[in-house]
Amino acid sequence: MKEVGDENVFIAHVRTDEESFKIQTLQEHLTGTSVLSESFASVFGASGWGKQAGVWHDLGKYTADEFQPYIRNASGMTGESKKPMNKPDHSTAGAIWAKMRLPHCYPPLSYCIAGHHSGLLDWISDGDANMSRRYQKESCCEEMRKDAPVEALEELLPLETPALSDPEKEFHLWIRMLFSCLVDADYLDTEQFMMPDQAGRRGKYDSLQELKIRFDKHMEELSVKAPSSFINEKRASILSRCREKAKDLPGFFSLTVPTGGGKTLASMAWALDHAVRYKKDRIIVVIPYTSIIVQTAAVLRKIFGEENVVEHHSNLQVDRQDERSASLLATENWDAPIVVTTNVQFFESLYACRSSRCRKLHNICNSIVILDEAQMLPVEFLRPVLDVLQGLQSAFKVSILFTTATLPVFSGRIGTGQDAFNGLKSQVEEITSAHENLFEAFKRVELHWPESTTTFDDLADELTGYECVLCIVNTRKEARELYQRMPKGTLHLSRMMCSAHIMKVIGLIKEKLKNNEPVRVISTQLVEAGVDIDFPVVYRAFAGLDSVIQAAGRCNREGKLNHTGKLGQVFVFNLENTLLRGLMGKGAAALRELLRVSDRTDLFDPAVMARYFTLFYGDCNIFDKADIKGLLYKGFAEMNFMFATAAEKFCLIDDKNSVSVLINYGDGADLIRELKEKGPEFWLLRKLQQYSVSVKKWDFEELVRSGKVIEYSGVFILEDPSSYDPQAGLVLDGAWAEELLLVE
Repeated sequence: MKEVGDENVFIAHVRTDEESFKIQTLQEHLTGTSVLSESFASVFGASGWGKQAGVWHDLGKYTADEFQPYIRNASGMTGESKKPMNKPDHSTAGAIWAKMRLPHCYPPLSYCIAGHHSGLLDWISDGDANMSRRYQKESCCEEMRKDAPVEALEELLPLETPALSDPEKEFHLWIRMLFSCLVDADYLDTEQFMMPDQAGRRGKYDSLQELKIRFDKHMEELSVKAPSSFINEKRASILSRCREKAKDLPGFFSLTVPTGGGKTLASMAWALDHAVRYKKDRIIVVIPYTSIIVQTAAVLRKIFGEENVVEHHSNLQVDRQDERSASLLATENWDAPIVVTTNVQFFESLYACRSSRCRKLHNICNSIVILDEAQMLPVEFLRPVLDVLQGLQSAFKVSILFTTATLPVFSGRIGTGQDAFNGLKSQVEEITSAHENLFEAFKRVELHWPESTTTFDDLADELTGYECVLCIVNTRKEARELYQRMPKGTLHLSRMMCSAHIMKVIGLIKEKLKNNEPVRVISTQLVEAGVDIDFPVVYRAFAGLDSVIQAAGRCNREGKLNHTGKLGQVFVFNLENTLLRGLMGKGAAALRELLRVSDRTDLFDPAVMARYFTLFYGDCNIFDKADIKGLLYKGFAEMNFMFATAAEKFCLIDDKNSVSVLINYGDGADLIRELKEKGPEFWLLRKLQQYSVSVKKWDFEELVRSGKVIEYSGVFILEDPSSYDPQAGLVLDGAWAEELLLVE
């Protein structure tokens, strides 16, 4: 860092410090960034690439007639009033220089350097935002070469050959990892100079070794408190098996355990033992629903401490005073020892192009990834999802654990149509032993299959005959229709309610169950996986076998009825005049075929579940909806990748035809008032996400036309209180949207 002085000093950054200007020279920034980038990339054997990218990423700032006047003017160093100036392109020069100096291996460096602010570019596209056009801007490089010191231009480092088992499928990920190293290094070095206080709040965590000691102590205490029972013996057996299998070499693993088998803590025991044994850097828990994340993160924080567990999801609570807290900063680059996030955040980031979204990716390397509720991996993106998991395991030192009660088939040939593909190449090692017959040991329910169809009225009458019952239907519309026929006091759950409302109702359900109070619940499948509720009777609308088994996991979950010599009762039903579409329809068709050829008494058996998924995948015809193969695999030979287009298309929730509306529910009303008074501050918008409901564009347009929704500073607010039912959520003049695939 230097005081302002010589006009010939090339500046990277300027900050105002006690009414004086402090500068970070360009040489200081290039050195600092290259050292960090080298360190990050060394984890996957690419230290030379990381350092070279850091050395050249800001070469374009070496322009005495362009960038240097711009930064002096923009910072106020000139002493004159700031004149509007277009920010010069300072990233293209380094990309072109890499092409000139390394003609046989420049593309990875050029993609990373050109995109380190704007994001990874397509090779070619309409307009100027593509690599082909960038390479044509030779004047940027010519101007830079006039002023850049020879040592910066001529510094060439040995570049390692990427260690990839399937380069065609993995090279785009390797470039993205290198990009992540550069971007995070650039951010951190800049932050260290511009915001040293903020930089000082980063990276203060306990080691995984320390967390393992804390976890082992917690498990010992639980063991002492646990009453002697057959179920607890089985849970202890599962835990012991996890610890034993943690010694196995890194790779793919699965933990297929019935509901109530304690897989959350058992999987963490495996992960910690495996991490310490093989010197992994962190554990990343990936969960399909935000409702489960809140539940899981609370358990982990209690064990490991608030500071060591970072949540990263759309409903993350952010208060104004916490806007730049250490925990929130850790969501930027996932440098914490334990990260809990969603399927959407994890997988979309692995196909992202924006620098802010990609920044954390290098910290997935040399980690353990636990994919909770693995049956929720999106079928229409299954090929690129499995390909990127294979790449993480093969090339980036990641051990991956699938956990579920209903494990899909991820190896071998998946599907039978034109879009069929080969799944994981690596073997998935099952942790539990087939000889333990866990699903028989944890048997807590009887399944009853429909003899005929039923009506909403008849179903409501049947449900009313129980004081404590859960009924799960397939769509929002069905949930509303059935709820309207139920007696007063019945609880409703669907995505027509905002997340805060959903969490409040789930909390109320748990409280009533704990106190043995009567409670009837009508819900969509949002309670189906991971929500810790326990009913004696569950009704489930006919769907795929995985959905039926997951619903059964909400029945007699703790085995309390077994002590009385009874089992929980699960009734599958067919609603009259309903037609299941899309993947839900294919799942139902696969189950019907399975019921036709299988013994109905063994449907909880993992082998039967494997047959079901084989039938299900055989009926699916889209496993790569985003055409990742065409966008990122086919261009490998010429290094012509379509990064930006792939990022746009790899979208697990198709919300292009949906709009989020803020709801005056609970604390949301106060937050909306604050929004109107102070404007859309970052922390406020983040906090308001849990008070929003997504509606189809045509429904949204009707709400606007009728004056029920207004726009304020680019966000939309439901102004009509009568349009949000305090029990059932958003009312769209009686028209209720079909339930979307629930992957948050």
